[in-house]
Amino acid sequence: MPEPRSTAPRRWAVVAVVAALLVAGPLAWRARPVAADDATAAVVAERVRASADASWSGLVETSGALQLPAADELSDLGRLLGERTRLRAWWQDDRRWRVDELLPAGEHGLRRDGVGLVSWDFERDRATVSRDPDVRLPRSSDVLPPALARRVLDGVGDDDLERLSDERVAGRTALGLRVRPPSPLSSIDHVDLWADRETGVALRVEVYADGQAAPSFTTAFVEHDPGRPDDAEVGPVTGQRVDVEYDEALDIADAANQYAPLRPPGSLVGLPQAEATDGAVGVFGAGTTQLVTIPLRGREAEPFREQLQAVPGAAVTAERTVAAVGPLTVAITGSDDGGLLLAGWVTPEAMGRAAAEAVAGYEYTGDR
Repeated sequence: MPEPRSTAPRRWAVVAVVAALLVAGPLAWRARPVAADDATAAVVAERVRASADASWSGLVETSGALQLPAADELSDLGRLLGERTRLRAWWQDDRRWRVDELLPAGEHGLRRDGVGLVSWDFERDRATVSRDPDVRLPRSSDVLPPALARRVLDGVGDDDLERLSDERVAGRTALGLRVRPPSPLSSIDHVDLWADRETGVALRVEVYADGQAAPSFTTAFVEHDPGRPDDAEVGPVTGQRVDVEYDEALDIADAANQYAPLRPPGSLVGLPQAEATDGAVGVFGAGTTQLVTIPLRGREAEPFREQLQAVPGAAVTAERTVAAVGPLTVAITGSDDGGLLLAGWVTPEAMGRAAAEAVAGYEYTGDR
């Protein structure tokens, strides 16, 4: 398999959180109670789903309690999932948006221009241009409340919904909704969200791990404007000298999907293969019960295996290592010759069975 280009060394490690589009953690200001809205839980959910085409801009704060295995390669995602993070976002639609992560030493931005993705390092005046595939690692845009809420509702029926009290979020009246996973395989107990009464855009999302009283991850607007951002806000930065690099593969998951001569099985632990699966990376299930499988080469698998074995409570056998980090369960199979990395929102017991089924079910195609 050809070695993919990467602007950061050993990016393979971040696949541990490729399913971390649903992670969770406490924090977010709540204002005074507001007058109740008579919309049912099903109606609120439909408004959130229908808000995919809504435009908006604002400032988002995330706070997470997921402590990932210590590794330099996980530092960016560690901030998103285990620390307090501030994100400034401008959203015209799913094809044109901009998200800037506000860091103590500067900013790091992502821009979707309708065709590809531009990763912008403001301090170094460096931009990396790449394709934007369906199967990829998580990023800052995935933990914005609107994107996370719609993903949570994927595959959820009306019986899995419950109305919560309405609140004020970022100065807007927000309708409350509790979502419970429809599958007993999920490691998530419930997700609480609040959506703008006028637009249906989710303004706040809290994810609770099974057996935990406090959320593992919270993402919420502290400033929100429902208007459409100007083209200049989401367009390319001009007026500066910028070093531009081009990557054929967005990240290690995209590279494995393009080049690994393997195909995943049709289902794992009863979870069907998702439509997003189109290569070596397998995506199974949906919403709050989803897992991902990614083939790793030996030099990629072994260092990560050592990190995972160091996680408190990790179950280590000759065939696999399985560890839970809050609601996120991670497993790696195989030996020094390589293996499969699995990550997702399923119980450790379900992940162990999924790992065994994945090893038996992957097929070698030899066509890449």
